[in-house]
Amino acid sequence: MAMASWRGSYKEYDIRKRNPNPKTSVLLVIDMQNYFSSIAKPIIPAITTTIALCRRASIPVIFTRHSHKSPADHAMLGEWWGGDLILDGTTEAELMSEIGRMPTDKVVEKTTYSAFRGTRLEEYLAERSVEEVIVSGVMTNLCCETTAREAFVRGFRVFFSTDATATATPEMHEATLMNMAYGFAYLVDRDRLDKGLFGN
Repeated sequence: MAMASWRGSYKEYDIRKRNPNPKTSVLLVIDMQNYFSSIAKPIIPAITTTIALCRRASIPVIFTRHSHKSPADHAMLGEWWGGDLILDGTTEAELMSEIGRMPTDKVVEKTTYSAFRGTRLEEYLAERSVEEVIVSGVMTNLCCETTAREAFVRGFRVFFSTDATATATPEMHEATLMNMAYGFAYLVDRDRLDKGLFGN
């Protein structure tokens, strides 16, 4: 089969429309840590609005935090990034204060791109009858995309934020949104989420 040429926008694949069900959803806020501040700061307004909308709809908010305690947990990331990893206990590993995490919000500690690998997140969600995840945070094409793909293959309905995710380049961001719309997730932004949850 010949591969089709790239058409330049995820929007033509954004054909499936659905709203999250507040009774069975959670918001995943992926790796909004000081290490990623240069990438994350531009989406602070979008992600704080997304968090506020979910709180208003009584959708639980779960944060993830990526860090490494020793070479034993570096795995392939140590090789791939030449040892430039987020070390536990450093300021870079801390969640950004701007995102407004509340003391009651769960934090999932992880050591790889996926929020599901070795974290018991799937079991935590299943115990609470969660069926849908809304993915936000950084980086769009690494931890957000990997988490979204894993959620999908584990049977969760996935919603992926277009404006409350970010990565190193617009091209990488766009490519992930295309992948998500084509095969894995319903795309949402803060306006669509607002209308879907509250009819505004």
